[in-house]
Amino acid sequence: MPQPATVIVVGAGLAGLACAWHLRQEGVPVRVLEASDGVGGRIRTDRLDGFRLDRGYQVFNTSYPEARRVLDIGALDLRRFTNGAMIFKDGRRERVVLPWRHPRHALSGLLAHVGTPFDKAVLAAMTARDLLLPDALVRRRGGAGRTTLAELRRWGASPEIVENLFRPLLAGIVLERELETSGRIFHLLWRSFARGRIGVPALGMERIPAQLAARLPDDAISLETPVSALTADGVALAGGGEIAGAAVVVAVDPPAAARLVPGLPVPAMRAVTTFYHAAPASPLGEPTLVVDVEGIVTDTIVITDAAPGYSADGRALIATSLLGVHGDRDEPRVRARLTEIYGDTSSWEHIATYAIEAALPAMPPPMPLRRPVRTEVVGRGVRRYVCGDHRDTGSQQGALVSGRRAAQAVLEDLSRAARLRGRRAAPARQR
Repeated sequence: MPQPATVIVVGAGLAGLACAWHLRQEGVPVRVLEASDGVGGRIRTDRLDGFRLDRGYQVFNTSYPEARRVLDIGALDLRRFTNGAMIFKDGRRERVVLPWRHPRHALSGLLAHVGTPFDKAVLAAMTARDLLLPDALVRRRGGAGRTTLAELRRWGASPEIVENLFRPLLAGIVLERELETSGRIFHLLWRSFARGRIGVPALGMERIPAQLAARLPDDAISLETPVSALTADGVALAGGGEIAGAAVVVAVDPPAAARLVPGLPVPAMRAVTTFYHAAPASPLGEPTLVVDVEGIVTDTIVITDAAPGYSADGRALIATSLLGVHGDRDEPRVRARLTEIYGDTSSWEHIATYAIEAALPAMPPPMPLRRPVRTEVVGRGVRRYVCGDHRDTGSQQGALVSGRRAAQAVLEDLSRAARLRGRRAAPARQR
């Protein structure tokens, strides 16, 4: 019996690795071509001066259903952050947390100056609804045609709580301050944070894609192998030569996907910059995100308060994010704001700056929860597919789901093609 032809996956981010793994589960050979020197796509961890630096501040959420389906979460050795945040305004920090996760801080949320008593009742009611309703109902009733701002107003949230809580907090999640993200996406994200625990693997976010990559055969992933174009029979390599395959799955970021698949509709991308600093000791003493209401900082957190393994010498590692693209020249302004948030930073060392231009797809309404993963058939029947968080929701969950959906589409089409070949061959055998 002939062996199935190889499927080419372009890109070794979460979506591409998930797609390759699902195909291998069904016995389909895969070849993953990755342009960079490692797997993970946007989820990479560098080692610099004894620190583990994720490429931009990122967290893992244990409530993502697809992550629970395909990952061994226990093996990640997740180091948890607080489910909530400290809101920094007018020179003071106020705590707002999920009371069932952190009951000893429940009263602080009720007393926080982030909104009116009615606002806090609205917040409790909305959180309870998103937490308890079945997923399908949240998807249907989540305000798909409204922005997050319009959805919050529909719930009765006042301008005070919008400005003091929702706008600054969500800025670090959806990477925009206008609250123009789909209301349905907001509810799904709010539900995930209410249901799950957030944190980072003890040895860096790279452990997530590394776990998927380890399940593939040793020769399945080719690093530093950029693809310049798709061909009638497979792909053309930037260094010369072509690789043929039964199908090609494009699993790169939206701008790169649009270059490989002309005419592919892709969303705009949100940018974020993360500054890493090292301090002799933690300036906070707990793994809680500090959200900046008034300054240039979006949010800041002491990573090593949760994951001490991010530092080799016991110093504290602080990750601070700003919306947009910034460079080292902005570090003095960032440090000045961090001094207001944490206190004296004169002994801090600036370790690195990561400007991520294509960090997250924009998700304005009307935001479909599923975009097609099939594209067109070309040449002698070589099919093209596309996956990534821009085909689902802009999240690790969306990336993993899109990889599975692309694999399912490939399997369906390969099976259909095999049946057609069988029917065509039958008359010839009869003759």
